[in-house]
Amino acid sequence: MRPCFIVTGTDTGIGKTVFAAALVRALDGVYWKPMQAGLTGETDSEIVRRLSGLSQDRILPEAYRLATPASPHLAAKRDGLEIDVDTLTPPDTRLPLVIEGAGGLMVPLTRHALQIDLFAFWGAPVIVCASTKLGTINHSLLSIEALKRRALPLLGIAFIGEENAESERTIVELGQVHRLGLLPHLDPLDAPTLHAAFDTHFRRADFVVEKPS
Repeated sequence: MRPCFIVTGTDTGIGKTVFAAALVRALDGVYWKPMQAGLTGETDSEIVRRLSGLSQDRILPEAYRLATPASPHLAAKRDGLEIDVDTLTPPDTRLPLVIEGAGGLMVPLTRHALQIDLFAFWGAPVIVCASTKLGTINHSLLSIEALKRRALPLLGIAFIGEENAESERTIVELGQVHRLGLLPHLDPLDAPTLHAAFDTHFRRADFVVEKPS
């Protein structure tokens, strides 16, 4: 079976798309964003294509492309659609698959289903991306607790931003979660600088899923 990872965040706009681009490149894999809410400017899939440097066929089309930059359930309503979570299934690929969620874990996809419910159904290992800014301890521990209450496999936490050793240590110890690394803010942010930063601050061995015996 090919490895499959779900990339989520403690909040929106913290850099999980940039992390997903770095990860899919490091794994030489395939990227999929099931739901894109907001089509003005670069979409997340387009950002990943640019920053990963992978060919277009490695960036799979979204299941839902919604015009409004809002919670998927609201964006879908404004587009006159309803998201059918029962038909959302990770694509079958021969290469490692990186799935990026929309916003955080508790984002509603419909009036009856949260994004974390979909992740629980899929059962793939989850990577939590967390900002190092003020408030990250609360946001991170709540996300970790939500995953553990639903018995989702939690691969670890990836911090994004300037180093904040005390906050990072507190989250790792209290959340009993593996620290995958810290992706610093990059200037310039492009494919070469991103790949170099990932290789410096993360271990590829942490993203190897053992085959079931």
